Amino acid sequence: MPSHNTILPSALNTPGVERLRNKRVVLASASPRRREILRALGLEPEIVPSTFAENLPLSSFEQIHGYPVATAMHKAVQVYEKLVNESPDDPPDLVIGADTVVFTHALPSTTVEMETGTRQELLEKPTSKEDNLRMLQDLNWSVCEVVTGVFLVYPILTAPGYAVKEMDERSLVYFIDSPPHVLKAYVDNGEGFDRAGGFAVQGLGSLLIRKIDGDYHNVVGFPGASFFQLLDKLVEDEDDFLQI
Repeated sequence: MPSHNTILPSALNTPGVERLRNKRVVLASASPRRREILRALGLEPEIVPSTFAENLPLSSFEQIHGYPVATAMHKAVQVYEKLVNESPDDPPDLVIGADTVVFTHALPSTTVEMETGTRQELLEKPTSKEDNLRMLQDLNWSVCEVVTGVFLVYPILTAPGYAVKEMDERSLVYFIDSPPHVLKAYVDNGEGFDRAGGFAVQGLGSLLIRKIDGDYHNVVGFPGASFFQLLDKLVEDEDDFLQI
């Protein structure tokens, strides 16, 4: 059986991290930003991108924050089942699925929806320069909510052969009042084209932002602090977590 070395020397020796030592840990995402965040925090998982289409209808969710969690679930379960079938003698010990989305009108959603009757709008990746500019104009001198759903899949002895845990992390991003020529210059730069919401907080997009309320890494693409906290809780609550 192949050996697996997921834990980097820089990692903190917490109970959750120690439980991952010599385990096959897989990130079901091709996102270089998620990989960079995890590596900076001492974890270097195997990368097996999911092929899930990520086309769930938002209208089917009574609570919109469940949308990224459901997408993360499909990614993680798909990759877990794929690897178990491909390598039954070396199945994954933990598969991590994640999905980050941007919602508009990000004051506490219950207040917004009750007082105005509006529903938060999901901002996908822009389809064109014009679409990117429209998004940034909507966000300008406003606030959006960035939500990352995280879904974990790991083996157990009872049917269906795996257990799951889920979480979501929410951060608020406050935009400055940028003049039109700055928004146009950012769109022309192209940085935001492959980013949900049309901006990258860790790049030139930071010039559009005045503050973040919540986990910065969550806005980039993965809530590292909450993820490692969840691992510690699983070790505390489940004696056989990753011990099979």
